[in-house]
Amino acid sequence: MAPSREPQRIAKLLARAGVASRRDVERMIAEGRIAIEGEAVTKPATLLTSLHGVTVDGKPVREPAPARLFRYHKPAGLLTAARDPKGRATIYDRLPQGLPRLMPIGRLDLNTEGLLLLTTDGELKRQLELPATGVERTYRARVFGEVSQARLEDLIHGIEIDGVRYGQIDANLERRTGRNAWVEMRLREGKNREVRRVLEHLGLKVSRLIRTAYGPFPLGDLPTGAVDEVRQHDLVAFRKNLPNPPRDGEGDHAKRGGGGPAREPRRSSTAQRPSHSRPSGSSGPPPPRRSAPRSPSPSRGGSKR
Repeated sequence: MAPSREPQRIAKLLARAGVASRRDVERMIAEGRIAIEGEAVTKPATLLTSLHGVTVDGKPVREPAPARLFRYHKPAGLLTAARDPKGRATIYDRLPQGLPRLMPIGRLDLNTEGLLLLTTDGELKRQLELPATGVERTYRARVFGEVSQARLEDLIHGIEIDGVRYGQIDANLERRTGRNAWVEMRLREGKNREVRRVLEHLGLKVSRLIRTAYGPFPLGDLPTGAVDEVRQHDLVAFRKNLPNPPRDGEGDHAKRGGGGPAREPRRSSTAQRPSHSRPSGSSGPPPPRRSAPRSPSPSRGGSKR
């Protein structure tokens, strides 16, 4: 790849090269692990046009290759972390061999399962994580308790819980069996434990939580524990329409959950969608709605298990 002609921060270039996230690069600079032509870098704001002469822990850094994106069906019981001081299993303990160095886009809690996107590119990771870019996350939760569709629709205006403001959430009651129900939630912030906290605030106990989509990329029928790669032309097409993230220090308004007008909530019920009904003893999530838009297709080459 030809060097960029526009000077960029070294942290951004190293993140794009897949060395680490910007925050981790800044930490590595503080630790004296990054150098240019043998001289330690002291400022994360150092501007470069390329990574020529840059080393990390004494090893040369290659210019960034094209970004790659993978889908991973994370099982419950794994941490989204490189390592755990308590010795608990992480996603990296279970990922198949032969994959490139991958960074998770966002996180899923220990007991949350479903779609976790992984990338080789730190800049793509940042783009997809920032609330300012407005990438939608979709979850399905199995809950115990009483809740009405009308109350769920109130979440479209956002909600404040214990001093924390959560932005608009498009919530829909999928199916009810006795006091158990499946709720679908679509949101654009992805704050820590947001779905669980909002549902618990409504008096519901979450017994299972599954992320079913991240932007246009669905979990689909990817088996638990499997990995596959999104086709390069689909990723390129998606990034063309992805808003550029704000520069460092910008985007505070979005972080406070103030971005964009509220969407009209979907008004649907189990009675309106008989095709989603399942036997009363079924414990699995309802199938995705047939009206869901088509999404980029992943390639299934070689990295599944």
